[in-house]
Amino acid sequence: MDPIHRGPDESGHDTAAEDARPAQPTALPDRTAPAPARARVTRIVSGGLLLTVNPVDGSEIEPCPPGETPPRARRRTPEERAEAARAAAAPAPPGPAAPELPLLEREEQRARLTEILTRGRSALLTGPAGAGRTALLDVVAADCAGLAPDGVVRLSGHHRTGGELLHELRAAVLHAPGHRPDRDGLRDDLATVGAVVVVDDLEFGGAALDELLAAAPECAFLLAAAPGVPAPSAEARIEEVALPGLGRAASLALLEAAVGRRLTEEEANWAGDLWFESEGLPLRFVQAGALLRQRDRLRVTPAEFDAFGALEEAFGTSGTAPAPGPGRTAPAPDPYENPDVELHEVPLPSLGEGAAPAALLASRLSRSAQATLRFAVALGGELPHHAHLPALVGDTHADAALGELRACGLLSPVGTRHRLAGGVLTQLLAHGYGHDTADRLHTAAQHYAWWAGHPSVGPERAAAESDALLAALGGLLGDGAGEEAAERRATAVALARAAAPAFAAGLHWGAWERALRTGQEAARLTGDVAEEAYFHHELGILAICGGNLARARAELEASIGLRGALADKRGTVAGRRALALVADLGREREPATAALPARTDSPARGLPAAVRTTAPVPRTPAEPGTEVLPPVATTAGATPPAFPAFPDHADFTGKGPAGPARPAAPAEPARKGLKAVILDGTRRNLAAVGAGALLVAVLGTVVTLGATSGNDDAPTSGTVSTDSTADPDGGELPDTDDGAPADGEPGGGPAATGTPTASGSPGPTTSGAAPSSAATDPSATGSPSTSSSGTPDPSTTSAPGTTSAPPTTSGPTSTRPAPTRTTTQPPVTSTTTSEPPPTSTPPRTTAPPTTEPPTTAPPEPTGTATTSEAAGSSSASEPPVEG
Repeated sequence: MDPIHRGPDESGHDTAAEDARPAQPTALPDRTAPAPARARVTRIVSGGLLLTVNPVDGSEIEPCPPGETPPRARRRTPEERAEAARAAAAPAPPGPAAPELPLLEREEQRARLTEILTRGRSALLTGPAGAGRTALLDVVAADCAGLAPDGVVRLSGHHRTGGELLHELRAAVLHAPGHRPDRDGLRDDLATVGAVVVVDDLEFGGAALDELLAAAPECAFLLAAAPGVPAPSAEARIEEVALPGLGRAASLALLEAAVGRRLTEEEANWAGDLWFESEGLPLRFVQAGALLRQRDRLRVTPAEFDAFGALEEAFGTSGTAPAPGPGRTAPAPDPYENPDVELHEVPLPSLGEGAAPAALLASRLSRSAQATLRFAVALGGELPHHAHLPALVGDTHADAALGELRACGLLSPVGTRHRLAGGVLTQLLAHGYGHDTADRLHTAAQHYAWWAGHPSVGPERAAAESDALLAALGGLLGDGAGEEAAERRATAVALARAAAPAFAAGLHWGAWERALRTGQEAARLTGDVAEEAYFHHELGILAICGGNLARARAELEASIGLRGALADKRGTVAGRRALALVADLGREREPATAALPARTDSPARGLPAAVRTTAPVPRTPAEPGTEVLPPVATTAGATPPAFPAFPDHADFTGKGPAGPARPAAPAEPARKGLKAVILDGTRRNLAAVGAGALLVAVLGTVVTLGATSGNDDAPTSGTVSTDSTADPDGGELPDTDDGAPADGEPGGGPAATGTPTASGSPGPTTSGAAPSSAATDPSATGSPSTSSSGTPDPSTTSAPGTTSAPPTTSGPTSTRPAPTRTTTQPPVTSTTTSEPPPTSTPPRTTAPPTTEPPTTAPPEPTGTATTSEAAGSSSASEPPVEG
């Protein structure tokens, strides 16, 4: 039961008592916001990628999974092609119908174009705006309806590129929803298409036109372009047909057909002057016929011309007769033929008004038609669909204005829509129709922003309205400052945000790119960082689909940077996923590694050229064309060594040390084998490795001997034990574990201790020690020098690989000797000065003044003497150097 609306089954039940009871307090009203409309998410397969168009969070792209691969496109049936052709044609506008006009003086061009298409060739029809190109294309397309297996395909080249026309051609012949192939897939699909393709309002030529013709080799193209469009290239197999103006007789016949009656003598003379002024342009006589019809309307009273007043009430003072139908009366008879009709005197338009009649025609139209013209002027000549006119103009019957404008010759069909005819925009701007352009652009943009984002509007409808929508979007970015300019740019951002996903889902990617770029510029001007990041992300996705990875990387990196500044984690992750896909696609497109080059010489201290070089080297003509490597080129009876010799080997005798640079290699007469590449290229490297290994072994021995030569009780940091010295007869004096001299040995006092200093910093070694009276011979490198008493001077070096710095300064004494350090630099000759050099071992020649000093022997060789023994020199004591 419905407790509010009582049904018939409740008759006889008295509920008056129940109704009389006080109503129970109702619950609080539900203040929850209504659920937002579900976003229109579309999945499109582009090449091998799956594109998910999300108007809320941004599009996502990934490699197409196996389950999402679309089926092969099937060919449309004749019935489906006919339905698609009807949908692609401009619908009949509501309102008064335009008179049927004949095609005059076009039989020659019609026959020639038909003959060219019959031979399978392509033709280009050129002529000025208003010459009747569209009318001639219509009749030629009807003549060639059964010529090709896929019929006739009508396309519009207005604001279209060659790639967009090819995709539209594929969609018209093949049925593959949700699939947009890449460049190679598009060529494969169009290779089997055989149709007569009629393209009106072509806007490109040259190489782009050549690419269009080559992409569909089995199609015959009939193109129509204005004289200012670039001409085809010389290599293009296309024939050009020019469309001239009409003759005087044909122009007068066309004017009589437009007026619907015979011309008077005065009107015929005026038409002759107009023919001379316009050079027989058919559009001028169509508009002149509308002027004469309006003049006839003004010459009679409404009561005499329309007894019921239906024309005046429906269409104002337009002067166009309604089409006969239910509820409408037939047009009144010709006032010139009816003697009972009183005619008022209305002069003919001047010759200037006849040559530029747009303003005069518009002044006699209804208010809705005039407002529609102002919107068209604001949109740069683009006319909104008649379904949008009631909302834009504010009149429920404004859609009938399209019929008025079409009957007056102020509009021309462009695909599924209409736009201002040639020259009309300039004429209206000259008469003040553009004074409120900014306000009307803002109104149109607000309306389209709401309409394009509405869930009930399909992508196909949005794509069909792309020209007017993009015109409104681009007009909002004009120069200006202040709150009004900022508000218009914010509206442009909202419009681009709503329209771009619809264009992407409708497979109109040319309009998608233009909307994204305009929206990105508007967001930058308004300072909306979040929307600017969105547009950068979408441009990167579009570039990935188009195969432009460099642009995709730049756009995605800009988007990630902006979203990172906003802490948009979700958007940043989506951008990084797309950027990772760009990296993967870039690695797939990298060329394979080239083969080994012909050069085998190795640069100094580097890898062999065969291993280091990856760029391909062109083969010389003298090389044999075989993959088998030739044998290594060697001298007769000589065998290349299995391993290169070390620097001290006999093979390198007389060649100097291993360090100098390699001389320039002579020109190679022939290509060497792989074995020669490896041996010749690595010989110097192996020599360097051997020398390094030998040096490491020597240093390790020195460090080991120096570490094990000290006493266990010696400190572990900064001091070492002293070495015992031998007497001249070769005997050694006993020493103690702590490095002090033995019992009875002079110099064992506390004053006979060295001072620990840094490496190479000398200092006094004893208290009251006499300086040595002899100096070392600078030429006696590697052998110890002796003093005048025959004792060896411990300041000289005995190992060729060990050096000691000469004493330069003196420092305070300490109680512990300093360690001895060795270096790996080449041996140098040390000289002695007047004062004794520093040493970590107290010299045994020092004695108290009252006691005769004992004779000391040369000190026991330390770990550095191993180097001199290995080099074949006599062993001597290491010159002690204070740490």
